[in-house]
Amino acid sequence: MYLKRLFALALAVCAVSASTAVLADETAPAPNLGQSASLLLTSLPVFAPATQLAQSALPDPSQFTAKADDVEPADGQDVADDAVAHADGDAGHMLIALAMKLKDIRYRRGGKEPSTGFDCSGFVRYVFQHSIGLDLPTNSARQFLAGFKVNRADMKTGDLVFFRTRGKNISHVGIYIDNGQFIHSPSAGKVVRVDSLNEAYWAKRFVGAKRPEGIARI
Repeated sequence: MYLKRLFALALAVCAVSASTAVLADETAPAPNLGQSASLLLTSLPVFAPATQLAQSALPDPSQFTAKADDVEPADGQDVADDAVAHADGDAGHMLIALAMKLKDIRYRRGGKEPSTGFDCSGFVRYVFQHSIGLDLPTNSARQFLAGFKVNRADMKTGDLVFFRTRGKNISHVGIYIDNGQFIHSPSAGKVVRVDSLNEAYWAKRFVGAKRPEGIARI
């Protein structure tokens, strides 16, 4: 009897202890979620997008820089001088190209058209007007006054060469070609042809060369 009571008491004590343990578990403070999250984030690998972008390969700036050969010259005057020289050469060649097509057209005093014939100034005026659109005076003396003086050593294709064939006044004109040659409409009974400044007749009567103001500015 005594043993049964002792055993029952023991069971009661165990039951009370179990209830206390359960109550202790139920009343225990809830875990700190913020602390847990911080621990979780700390344990994860760090991802830094800005650092990754900075370390990524960037395009080579040199590929966006113009090469020296692609850059226009800084000195605009050099470019302008080259353009003028090129235009002057083209104008001279256009003049001579037309003049050579008019070879063998007969001389006619006061003539200014291929269909009627040319005198010297009419021939020159026609060539300049119909090749480069430049109007020159109507006679050789006025054409002489309308140009800039050119030294013989500096003559270029398209310059005008002048002569005194009658008296002391300018009375004849032709168009300089090159190498001492010029093309002109000489005199009655002759045709448009090429002659040399070194020929005795022309060398003796040669006055000088002029570059028409209009062509000098091209």
